[in-house]
Amino acid sequence: MRVRTIAVAASGVLALSAFSAPAVFAVGADGASPAWAAVGGPSAFGAATGADAAVGDLDVSFSAMKVNNGKPVVVGAAKHRTVPVTYTLKHAAGLDVTSDDVLNGPFLYLKSVPGSVLDDYTDPLLFGDEPATCKATSATTASCKAVIDIRPGAGDLANSQARTWKVGGLAIQGDERTEQLNEAWQGGLGTVKVQREAKLVGANASPEPVKKGKTITVTSKLTRANWETNKVPAYGGQAVKLQFKKKGTSTYKDVKTVKSSSAGALKTTVKATVDGTYRYVFAGTSTTAAVTSAADAVDVK
Repeated sequence: MRVRTIAVAASGVLALSAFSAPAVFAVGADGASPAWAAVGGPSAFGAATGADAAVGDLDVSFSAMKVNNGKPVVVGAAKHRTVPVTYTLKHAAGLDVTSDDVLNGPFLYLKSVPGSVLDDYTDPLLFGDEPATCKATSATTASCKAVIDIRPGAGDLANSQARTWKVGGLAIQGDERTEQLNEAWQGGLGTVKVQREAKLVGANASPEPVKKGKTITVTSKLTRANWETNKVPAYGGQAVKLQFKKKGTSTYKDVKTVKSSSAGALKTTVKATVDGTYRYVFAGTSTTAAVTSAADAVDVK
């Protein structure tokens, strides 16, 4: 797994030009998918004093963050996933958080908040490729929008990390006069579930059409994203509901529960009585997202 780490040069002078484009803040072992932030410059901090500690010498603070509109973050096997985040940034009256030399943004973490961009920190962190965009709402507040980028195809996640992540915020400022990088880290800004994507091949009811009172067979297949192989293998041993909606109505009703085979296959039989549509519904788990198959209509003669 490619773990994003805070890997920055311990020497060198911070230049304000470093803020004009995305720079290397959190870079994985393969050097791919860099996140925003500045490189170089001494720091005034050591490690965070607690799992969700707020540390730093930059006078800013973050409100609780709304991640993915309050919904779990569902990530597929390999596709790049962007996660929207909104929040309010409070800051000192003399600090222009919309200027080019002040950057801020959200991140997800599992254990603790880093104390500095210079720390040798190897726990998983998920940042956005770009800093937030902020609009001043008063002399001391700004409304901010950002995106966290997740690339399972580049090794951003391990299957064991399908769990609840914590939400934090980072702000940095380059001071050309003092050659100093000022930072503010804040954790405990919320939580969000990061889940593996599940898929159900559309339900297939056969034969079609069917005579009233005859038996039909409804099949499907349940799969789940594997972040480590970047494939979508079968998801066996899971309880999945077969549902039916009578033609002319708008509500599906449970028919029976079917367990997926080791190959992910779903198969069951029902008696055809009236026209309608069948579908399968997987309720999901704490680590795997819920999913509903496409429906298949049955014409009963």
